[in-house]
Amino acid sequence: MAEDLYSALGVSRSADQKEIRRAYREKARKFHPDVNKTPGAEETFKRISEAHDVLSDPETRSQYDRFGENFRQYAAADAARSSEQPRRSGGTRYTWSGGGAQSANWEDLFGGGFGGFGRGADHTAELEITVEEAYRGGRRTVQVASPYGGAQEYTIDIPAGAVDGQRLRIAGAGGAGADGQDGDLLVTLRVKDSKRYRLSGADIETDLPIAPWEAALGADVSVPTPGGPVTVHVPPGSSTGRRLRLRGQGMPRGGQPGDLYARVKVVVPRTLSKKEKELFEQLRDESSFDARRGS
Repeated sequence: MAEDLYSALGVSRSADQKEIRRAYREKARKFHPDVNKTPGAEETFKRISEAHDVLSDPETRSQYDRFGENFRQYAAADAARSSEQPRRSGGTRYTWSGGGAQSANWEDLFGGGFGGFGRGADHTAELEITVEEAYRGGRRTVQVASPYGGAQEYTIDIPAGAVDGQRLRIAGAGGAGADGQDGDLLVTLRVKDSKRYRLSGADIETDLPIAPWEAALGADVSVPTPGGPVTVHVPPGSSTGRRLRLRGQGMPRGGQPGDLYARVKVVVPRTLSKKEKELFEQLRDESSFDARRGS
């Protein structure tokens, strides 16, 4: 029978997180295979690494306390749902730079050469945000899945004018370091187009529906922007696809904000009143315009 995880770390079942982490660091220094060449040292190190991974997470610790060594088979269904949830919600996807107890990468675990027992490994995650969220910034919660099931939540501050691919760092939220310096959690932002806005660098594009008479005669119309509505002049004779530029209404980027482009989209009424139909018929009979030839 495998040694109890609490015993592997040399702590009691009532130990708090600080005691668990302190015990892990002490034993990691003693049994790491790059330092300790005695038979069994590597297996001992793997066991204490597993103990730390399980007991440092409140959810997996609770599962272990309830089910013992077989807790993983009872938690497998929940862990599978947890790994699928970000893809269903369009939220966060996770990758890990450090291995578990069965596939430990010692350099990743301790942050490079083992000469000074360096910092812990950095963990990475991706967070999808809308153009509106990137524009105004704000706070979002990131759930980071544990290799043994469960998740831990972190709150991050998204800066206004966030860029696709931008990385945000949460210090100390990565892997545990044997010398007390933990790794970081690096969150990569992925800006996703919304139904209303499309992003191109610092510029934003949106569709601007207008009526046929506004397109033909010109009009001043309100354009919704992430920063609030702005009035734009539609020149006479505007057809679908024409782009109207609103300077400085794009993404805020320091002293040089991007622009917003309103793409004209001529929309006709789905149903016509009797009078409207008569007017359109009159226009048809009077006009020599041929849309197919553009003359």
